[in-house]
Amino acid sequence: MKRSKLLISVWLTAISVVFLTSAVMGQVQGKIKGKVVDAQGNPVEKAAVTIISVVSASKRYETATGQDGRFSQVGIQPGYYQVIFKKEGFIPRTQEVHVGIASDTELEIKLGTADQLVAKSLSEADKDFLKATRLYNEQKYEEALPVFEEAIKLNPENWAYYFNQGLTCKKLNKIQEAKEAFKKAVELNPQSFSSNKELGELLAQDGDFTGAVDYYRRAAEINPDDPDGHYNLGVCLINLGQAEEALIQFQRTVELKPDYAEAYFQLGSLYISQNKTQEAISRLEKFLELAPQNEKAPLAKQLLDFLKK
Repeated sequence: MKRSKLLISVWLTAISVVFLTSAVMGQVQGKIKGKVVDAQGNPVEKAAVTIISVVSASKRYETATGQDGRFSQVGIQPGYYQVIFKKEGFIPRTQEVHVGIASDTELEIKLGTADQLVAKSLSEADKDFLKATRLYNEQKYEEALPVFEEAIKLNPENWAYYFNQGLTCKKLNKIQEAKEAFKKAVELNPQSFSSNKELGELLAQDGDFTGAVDYYRRAAEINPDDPDGHYNLGVCLINLGQAEEALIQFQRTVELKPDYAEAYFQLGSLYISQNKTQEAISRLEKFLELAPQNEKAPLAKQLLDFLKK
């Protein structure tokens, strides 16, 4: 009975909410290439292509389409990017893309034409967006926010404007406004991995694990190869008492990233709750091997001492 009570106590102590959402930069660069056409399928020449990293706006690339409507940008670090396509007389378009390690990401973009008045308004909105993005990159968040808001007034249908507004509100600790902006971004572009992930993170930090699970699960479906997405989904599931599904998510995390220390700690804790002693020992030892200075290392050592008695 004492052993059982201790296991329960240890399990409750071990399930802390830890979110590791920062992406790990790969060492091998990728490429974005594609073709821009009009509504009739004709190539659009000299369309401006701006590529901005979701993680860091300082990672930015500029190129343009050739006579055949094609473009190509090499030397891009793996990760998620917003790609903005602009051409006078056309409606600007923003696409979120994922660049893999040493891989080619290919796009085919169709630009619709707009009348002069609409085109001018959308062009001004895009100018505001790029200006606000520059201010954000310079960490001038207070200045960037009203410029993003102005871009939204001019073009309230562009999901990327809301997403970047959300990032700015997050930096300014305006959490409710950030959540509303990310929700709008998801509404306009349900397939945006970054928008779903950011909204899931904010909901989880507020303790709304039920809401967070929905967005983290969608993010994991959009990008099943992202270890952070699976890990954060697993943590939310633990807090909802869904241990079996959480176990699957942590297992997937270490499959994708074998040195993901926190996932091994969570696996060890889950195996303790299932009375799978050897599995728990193996995972906790791996956690200590990878992260001996982690704040959970003392607890992991206590757990191992207990399990090995």
